[in-house]
Amino acid sequence: MISFIVPAHNEQMQLGRTLQAIHGAAHAVGQPYEVIVVDDASVEATSEIARQNNARVVSVNHRQIAATRNSGARAAQGERLLFVDADTNISPGVLTSALRAMDKGAAGGGAPARFEADAPLYARLLLLWLGLAMRVAGISGGAFMFSTREAFRAVGGFDELLFGAEDAAMSWALKGEGRFVVLWKYVSTSGRRMRGFRGLQMVAILIRMTFLPSTLKRRSPVENIWYDSNRGDEEKISDSLAVQTLNAAMLLITLAMISGPIWGLIPWETPLGQIRLGIAILNCHFGLLAWPCAYFCFRYLLRQNRWLERIRLLALMAVCLWCAWGTTPVVIWSWTSLYQRLTHFTNG
Repeated sequence: MISFIVPAHNEQMQLGRTLQAIHGAAHAVGQPYEVIVVDDASVEATSEIARQNNARVVSVNHRQIAATRNSGARAAQGERLLFVDADTNISPGVLTSALRAMDKGAAGGGAPARFEADAPLYARLLLLWLGLAMRVAGISGGAFMFSTREAFRAVGGFDELLFGAEDAAMSWALKGEGRFVVLWKYVSTSGRRMRGFRGLQMVAILIRMTFLPSTLKRRSPVENIWYDSNRGDEEKISDSLAVQTLNAAMLLITLAMISGPIWGLIPWETPLGQIRLGIAILNCHFGLLAWPCAYFCFRYLLRQNRWLERIRLLALMAVCLWCAWGTTPVVIWSWTSLYQRLTHFTNG
C-alpha cells in the first residue's frame, strides 16, 4: 500500500486542491493507497476539508513540521511513504517516477518544486536555480519526498530537533541507507510565502541559517516564515508601490547573479566593464555561501558509509572550497577599497 502523508496547519484554502491532485495521481497509478492528513493544531476547517476529500485525519499539537510528519508516518499502514506539503500538487508522472525508483531499490528521494504564478518572478527564478543546486548535491526539499518504511525507520524519521531544513537532513540520512533519487519531474507549490516583504524575509533566513545552522534548532528565528498561523494574509497579494519596487529590485539582483558567467565575456575596458565589475563583486558575496556548504559536505562525509556518496561529497566539497577561496579575496578587496574611499572623502 502507498501512504500519502500531508502535514497541515490552517490549510483550508489550499488543502482541497492538494488532496484532489493526490487522488487523481493515485487513481492513475492504480495501486492501493491511503491519504493521511496530520492536522497540527488548526483552528479552522482543515480537518473537515480533509474528511470531505476522503482523507484520514490524525490530530496532533506539535507545531513543528518534522514531528508532524513523523506522527503521520507512525499512523500510516503502507510500506511506501510519500510526504506531500498541504499547498503542493503532484501529478501521475511524479508518483509513477517515485514508485519506480523504490521498485528499483531506492531508499528514498524527492522531486524539485516550482512556484505557481502567484509567486514573484524573482522567486520563481531563484527556486529554479536552487533546484539545480540541490540536484547536483542530490538532496530534496520537503514539498514532495518519499521513502520506504524500512529506510524511514532505520534513520529514525525526520529530525525533531530541527524547526527547518529537516527535509535536507532527511535526504542526507536516507543516503546512508541506500540510493536517494531526485526525480526529473517536478511538483508545483504555492508561492504565497514569497509575496511582498515576506519573500525578502525568506531569502534572509535562508542565508542566515546557512551561516548559522544553530538557528534551525529554535522556533523563533523561523516562526514568521514557516510557522505563522495567519494563512489568510498569505493569500492576499499586495500591489503597493513598495512591494512592486522590492520585487523589481530582487529581480535585478537575481538576474545579475544568474547571468554572471555571461557578463564575464565582456572586456573590462568597455563601458559595460564597470557593470561587469559590480555584478562580479555581488556574485562573490554570494560565493561566500560556499564556505558553510563545504562544512556541511565534510560533516556528512564523516557519517556516510556508501563509497559512491563519499565520492560525490568529496567532489562537492572540493568545488565549494574552490569557489569560496576564489571569491573571499574579492569580497575583502571590495570592502577595503570602499572603506579607503570613504575615509578619503571624510578627510577631505
